[in-house]
Amino acid sequence: MTPEEFRQHGHRLIDWVADFRTEVHTRPVMSQVKPGDIKAQLPSAPPQQPESFDRIFDDLDRIIVPGLSHFVHPRFYGYFPSNSLLSSVLGDYLSTGLGALGLSWQSAPALTELEEVMTDWMRQMTGLSAAWQGVIQDTASSATMVAIMCARERATQFGLAHGGLQAQPQPLIVYVSEHSHSSVDKAALLAGFGRDNIHVVPTDGEFAMNPAALAQAIESDLKAGRKPCAIVATVGTTSTTAVDPLIHIAPIARQHNLWLHIDTAMAGSAMILPECRWMFDGIEGADSIVLNPHKWLGAAFDCTLFYVRDPQHLIRVMGTNPSYLQSNADGQVKNYRDWGVPLGRRFRALKLWTLIREQGVTGLQTRLRRDIANAQWLAEQVRACPNWQVLAPVHLQTVCIRHTPPHLQGISHGDALNAHTLAWVDRVNQSGGAYLTPSTLSGQWMCRVSIGSYATEREDVAASWQLIREAAESV
Repeated sequence: MTPEEFRQHGHRLIDWVADFRTEVHTRPVMSQVKPGDIKAQLPSAPPQQPESFDRIFDDLDRIIVPGLSHFVHPRFYGYFPSNSLLSSVLGDYLSTGLGALGLSWQSAPALTELEEVMTDWMRQMTGLSAAWQGVIQDTASSATMVAIMCARERATQFGLAHGGLQAQPQPLIVYVSEHSHSSVDKAALLAGFGRDNIHVVPTDGEFAMNPAALAQAIESDLKAGRKPCAIVATVGTTSTTAVDPLIHIAPIARQHNLWLHIDTAMAGSAMILPECRWMFDGIEGADSIVLNPHKWLGAAFDCTLFYVRDPQHLIRVMGTNPSYLQSNADGQVKNYRDWGVPLGRRFRALKLWTLIREQGVTGLQTRLRRDIANAQWLAEQVRACPNWQVLAPVHLQTVCIRHTPPHLQGISHGDALNAHTLAWVDRVNQSGGAYLTPSTLSGQWMCRVSIGSYATEREDVAASWQLIREAAESV
């Protein structure tokens, strides 16, 4: 493809994306295809001869888009907000088009230094102190794994340089809440802890980690000859956006010299709102933090921020220094290859740079406040409606709801109520009019309504609430 051909097809692609965003509200929110439908329309072998981009565009419309559920749809309430604001999309496009690769500072100085500035902008925006330094990773899963590995090495006095976990005389323990994200378990497993050494701490009536239960679990493990290593606390759990009380957890971590990692992947974006920063009370006692601007803030996926208080410890755990990457600048600059698992790194800072500059802090704040207000409005409607419940505090933009018909009232109907919940959620999703994700809470199925698509307005929430009621009452 020549530069002129690229120009022609690139203009068409930008127009295509703009048209898609303009009319996505007319499409079913959830893909209506069945398993195997997409593969059946694709050739089983690669083309031997070049194909025109006209044919590629045709197949994009005919095959690919019908096979997508649309996170950018104004009536998407599943999983978490994943906004991909168009200003950030352009930044991501720039990253790909420039083709820069961050092997070291010298390989792409602007990549490194813009990342330094963007992580510091976000530090300031979320109210963190100057003690934190950040790096952009791909996802919270990767960042959490790095945090757990840092905890492991602090607890073992850098056992990786010797016999590793196999040489440790005591099993190392990681403490999590029952509402911690599944990526926390995965990180601990990949870091070699073993499932038996992931200890689940009970939660309180608002689904937050119970500090007294945490302290008791640590004391019990110490008496049993085990070695407490790390605590993973959550600000904004996936199911309910529960907030673990950092102000009480941090002193426990400090007392026992445990690594404290804070998972605030989705909710962290809300810390750009001063009125939400009570959720971060105590965070300055943590060792690491992960938050995802590619969720609610609006950055294009993938863009995870990982902050640490002791970057030298992180570098000692993750660092490599092959001769072919060394340069005279090394003592004066950051080499982010030593701040995570990958050696090569994309120019992810560009999509934050374009997003924050185009929106401004006030623009981002206005949108998040709109989403929080819409969630509060929905919660009020649910509470006022007979046979409906709001099951958890609505701290941010997620509302957890359940419909209990009169004939299913009482604990003896738990299985039937579960079936009812899953049935009406599926009916909503299959209608194409909205997208919801069910989840379990205290062993019972419920529905999460996660409001936060950049296009979602009050009228979308109102129409979706009407659809939800009709679906539940017709099952």
